[in-house]
Amino acid sequence: MTDSIGPDPVAGGAVGDDADDAPDRTVLDREERAARQLIMTLGSKPEPTALSEDEAAREGTAHEGPAREQAAPLPTPRVEKTAPEVEVLAPSRALVPQEIGAPRVSPVERLVRMAYTAGVRGRVITSPLGKPAKRRVLATVTPPLAGERAAGMALRAGHFLVQGIKLPISQLDFAPGSARPAPPIERHVHSYAWLRDLAGSGARPQVEATALRIHRLWLDAHPLPGKGPAWEVEASAKRMLAWLVHAPLILSNKAVRGRTLAALDKAARWLDGAVSKAPDKQAEVFGWGALVAAGLLLPEGKPRRLFAEAGLSRALGDFVGEDGGIQSRSPLGQMELLELLTELVACYRATNTEPPTFIGAVSELIVPPLLAVMHGEGGMGNWQGAGAVTADRVATLIKASGVRTRPLKEPRGWGYHRASAGKTVLQFDAAPPPLARYARSGCASTLAFELSAHGQRIIVNCGGAAWAGGQVPARIEQGLRATAAHSTLVLEDVNSTAILIKGKLGAGVGEVEVDRRTVGGKRGGATRLEASHDGYAGRFGLNHRRVLVLREDGTELAGEDVLLPASKRGKRGKVGYAIRFHLGPGIAARLSEDRKGAGLALPDGTHWQFRVAGEYTGTLSVEDSLFVDGEGRPQPIQQLVLQGMAPRSGGSFAWLFKKMG
Repeated sequence: MTDSIGPDPVAGGAVGDDADDAPDRTVLDREERAARQLIMTLGSKPEPTALSEDEAAREGTAHEGPAREQAAPLPTPRVEKTAPEVEVLAPSRALVPQEIGAPRVSPVERLVRMAYTAGVRGRVITSPLGKPAKRRVLATVTPPLAGERAAGMALRAGHFLVQGIKLPISQLDFAPGSARPAPPIERHVHSYAWLRDLAGSGARPQVEATALRIHRLWLDAHPLPGKGPAWEVEASAKRMLAWLVHAPLILSNKAVRGRTLAALDKAARWLDGAVSKAPDKQAEVFGWGALVAAGLLLPEGKPRRLFAEAGLSRALGDFVGEDGGIQSRSPLGQMELLELLTELVACYRATNTEPPTFIGAVSELIVPPLLAVMHGEGGMGNWQGAGAVTADRVATLIKASGVRTRPLKEPRGWGYHRASAGKTVLQFDAAPPPLARYARSGCASTLAFELSAHGQRIIVNCGGAAWAGGQVPARIEQGLRATAAHSTLVLEDVNSTAILIKGKLGAGVGEVEVDRRTVGGKRGGATRLEASHDGYAGRFGLNHRRVLVLREDGTELAGEDVLLPASKRGKRGKVGYAIRFHLGPGIAARLSEDRKGAGLALPDGTHWQFRVAGEYTGTLSVEDSLFVDGEGRPQPIQQLVLQGMAPRSGGSFAWLFKKMG
């Protein structure tokens, strides 16, 4: 990636030839003339902006003298008063728009943005008396992200390869109303995610024939914007961004070039109006991001860019929490957002344009939460529908982003606490599930944990609900989202938060209290995490509290699950409970003779022991389970299950994982 480029092989000209990216006196005169024509009708309308009234007033004062640019402030976490020891997590915390801040613009640019927001075409604003600019892509983007080489090679061999599922290109019907492939393949195809894989599988002359073959089929089936999976806001946005970032692969043929440029123009105009109607905030963020790229790389795009930058800053303010975690609490969504921002920065660099400050600020903000859900080997934990994304994919993305930082230490809305001791890593979900409007593969995982040591996962969650329809059967998608699919306590096989269809969540956990501290003792220090939730209070009159203590040398994890009456007036009777510990791939479990413990043989040759503390009256068993890996493949694993009956007045169950030898 370079800061400047020479003659553009796609557009046939240099970046500096674009009037929007190299403003001169003529362009400014045109903008001012257009502004004067519009000021009578727009001057009394408030501009949709991410700035507060006070900030807007300050900005206007700053521009009374010589015009000068001011960088948007870095997001500053709000400081909330909490008890000294216990932090109560609200269900949702987002950065207000003012904390991210819209890009600072000149008065003329502000009027241009107002005009475009009001529906005035970009060409009318920038060149009201001139001829329409020739359709072209103004610069060649250096793709910052490497695709999956295996998937790209499969495309060159004649078939898509998505999460282990093969689909021949010749059998794929792109036309609306045709037989639809599995959801993961459908999303992959229509979003043109395959174009990145193809670009990374070989040199341009080796791959462009395959790219053009698939691209022609898609254009034939979708000549105009319409309805259906191909024209969902997020799919359309990702497709348009892929076309712009990998333009040389699909514009190299003269016969296809004109059709593609016309389709780009139509798609961008369609997305201008559709982005505000996106079904959820993540789709809206991608829609604004694609419009920013279109504004940078398509002729007469400056009004669109100014319009989209303001929209993107607002959407990010709603979607990104104050600790940097997105509101869906999905590591997969966190990665996709970082991919979007990284590609946007590449588009700015291709046009020699400085990115708005908020794009870099958000990129730096979202990496620490992502690092917090990485295990010792570098792969991600199985949270909120994610599978165990591989270390290579995570490391490649973070390197491409250019952000160098450490894992998040004090999560709030993100909720995933991380404790590391030696080569042992503990991840603990100590927050309510995402709100229904943000959830896509929402899971009832509150108070679940994962544990790894020396790169070997010992305790895991099943994961993989977001990939259902590929190798993960769609019929088990809701089961993978259930509380029982996570390493935590379940009452009467009831989810702590209701699991609804289409990835949504219902009533359940509304509040989580968290206490984290470092403690000392005769055997050395330790990290102590304690959290409780109210997900079972309404139905069973009990709250669940979990305490985890990880020794500083990483050789012991002590835990206690406590059921407490939710009110002073306890209920009578008993309730069935099950505490599940899903074991990592390749671990063989064997019960002890007294059936109050189990030996765990790890693939790397080490051994751990599990023991139930005290006079335990329930039963310990070894049962079958499954684990979804980073390739979307379900693998058979085992789980330890502590189960029995607990009085409605409450109960306590202590246990220990210890490394032997």
